[in-house]
Amino acid sequence: MHDPHALLKAIAVVLCVAAVTTVLFQRLRQPVVLGYILAGLIVGPYLPIPLVADASVVHTLSELGVILLMFSLGLEFSLRKLFAVGPTAGLTAIIQCSLMIWLGFVVGRAFGWTTRESIFTGALIAISSTTIIAKAFDEQGIKGRLRELVVGVLIVEDLIAILLMAMLTAISTGSGLSAGGLALTIGRLGAFLVGLVVVGLLVVPRVMRAVVRLNRPETTLVASVGLCFAVALLAQAFGYSVALGAFLAGSLVAESGVEKEVEHLVQPVRDMFAAVFFVSVGMLIDPALISKHWVAIVVLTGVVIVGKIFSVSLGAFLTGNGTRTSVQAGMSLAQIGEFSFIIASLGLTLNATGEFLYPVAVAVSAITTLTTPMLIRSSGTVASFVDRKLPKPLQTFVALYGSWLEQLREAPPRQTRGASVRRLVGLLVVDAALLVGVVIGSSLSLRKISVLLEEQMGLSRGLAEKLIIGGAVVLALPFLVGIIRVARRLAGELAAAALPVRAAGTTDLAAAPRRVLLVTLQVIILLLVGVPVVAITQPFLGGIAGPLIVLTLLVALGVAFWRSATNLQGHVRAGAQVIVEALAAQSHAKVSGTEHGTLEKTHQLLPGLGTPTPVRLEEASPAVGKTLADLNLRGLTGATVLAIHREGGDLSIPTAWEVLKPGDVLALAGTHAAVEAAKGLLMPAPS
Repeated sequence: MHDPHALLKAIAVVLCVAAVTTVLFQRLRQPVVLGYILAGLIVGPYLPIPLVADASVVHTLSELGVILLMFSLGLEFSLRKLFAVGPTAGLTAIIQCSLMIWLGFVVGRAFGWTTRESIFTGALIAISSTTIIAKAFDEQGIKGRLRELVVGVLIVEDLIAILLMAMLTAISTGSGLSAGGLALTIGRLGAFLVGLVVVGLLVVPRVMRAVVRLNRPETTLVASVGLCFAVALLAQAFGYSVALGAFLAGSLVAESGVEKEVEHLVQPVRDMFAAVFFVSVGMLIDPALISKHWVAIVVLTGVVIVGKIFSVSLGAFLTGNGTRTSVQAGMSLAQIGEFSFIIASLGLTLNATGEFLYPVAVAVSAITTLTTPMLIRSSGTVASFVDRKLPKPLQTFVALYGSWLEQLREAPPRQTRGASVRRLVGLLVVDAALLVGVVIGSSLSLRKISVLLEEQMGLSRGLAEKLIIGGAVVLALPFLVGIIRVARRLAGELAAAALPVRAAGTTDLAAAPRRVLLVTLQVIILLLVGVPVVAITQPFLGGIAGPLIVLTLLVALGVAFWRSATNLQGHVRAGAQVIVEALAAQSHAKVSGTEHGTLEKTHQLLPGLGTPTPVRLEEASPAVGKTLADLNLRGLTGATVLAIHREGGDLSIPTAWEVLKPGDVLALAGTHAAVEAAKGLLMPAPS
């Protein structure tokens, strides 16, 4: 129990110093989060400044900040919205976490750390900070698709973190990690989530609507915060994070339809305790330890920033988000936070790591917390730069890829969820599991079997080990080949569902786009299977054999992808000419009063180009007089201009320097959301 006077002193010191630093940072037009961290450094125990706050008191208060921040975040995401972004966010989180775990392990071994310390290093840099991102997004007013995607990835990462902690505990205590134990852990987590959501949906929305109808703000605030803390405590009692429980509580309240009233009341309380959380992060920064381990801190900071930007951007794009949203998501998630502290402290508690790892994690978290607001602020500019610098075939692919996935999602269920797809997914999982089992089993039994061969057959130790490794390779090879073959068949099934094959004897006009989509889906499947397999087996396999195999397959698919993308460019160029003629015919039909939807028919003639949407530029359009490069239509919205119908000269695949004129009719391609966003930039503002 904290002494009341110590509690009062800690609150006074923290809030007064934080008030001064945040005012200073606002004057300097810098994120206030940086001001909170500086305040923590000032009131922390490591600088000779006579303003020291009780660290245990501040840590307790900071937990309240995490809970309230996650509750507020949950208020913005009803369960329906969360389920909608779940598949995309889940696949992105799996790719990102697997790659970061592997990179962290490699860095740890490069510094000479033990295998367990390296595994913990990979785990602690894999999970981004929900608290830091939530605060940065609030400060910069980021809403919409980007916020939904990032929060979805963060929630899946939190679930992965829970599984990681269970596995790390089993490894560190010597009890080992069995398939049954892992299945039990996942089953318990699933049962907890399902039970909480089912019971919560029956109770929470009704209760919150009844409380709000009382029209007493203080009652609504007390009931909301009480519910938030109760669900967070329930999650903690079951062995899960309070952050996960608080987020689910907010999502359940969001289902009531009164989340706006609750959010307005909770916001001031949330902001105060969130400030204490960031102050507590600053208090953990020890300049002496940072100077001692500065090389490891700098390397891990670089790995976190570069690795997360690359992996999240790649995963988000491959799962159907545009270039802009994907790059922005990657730059938003380039940090580590509260879960990293938990994993690092777990390693200390279990005596699995040295004392150096915790301060290293804190320092990396502090530095990436400082860089996060700047990365988020500059992400739009970077995304536009990336889009402009892509080769022309890739620009065409980027513009159309989202529409193909949209067609795949909208395809009839029998085409995408048939017995064939389920069977192929099952085979893929079995092959991957058996491959992991062979690698780990042969690694763990290598010494024992080599000694047995040495004693029984008189072989030398080196020869015995080579024979065992050779046997393991022979055993693993069928499963590796199986993964490659099944991935191609599964990609073929999904590509055919999105872009159906024409009947025999007719010209298959979707062949070029389907070929690109097939290769892209193979890359996605390979990443989803190969990267986790490498991350799991790297501690047992050693060397670069696993990553080299995955890299070789990716390079081979990359070459095939580039050839297909180049062919797609020719297909689109020919299709654009057809669209130009359709635009001219449709314009003539409008004049003569005999319009029959000429342009809409091109979707049937040219599958793979989406549904070209015509947009006529009026005199008052903000796009008139600007070039396509000035508008940056594809970079901002994801839609592309396939053709322009203009009196006196039509254009197919116009260049970026084409100046738009009144009366131009633009044929836009892309997802429905991208086309609607592009219309918003092209149409004159309503008077």
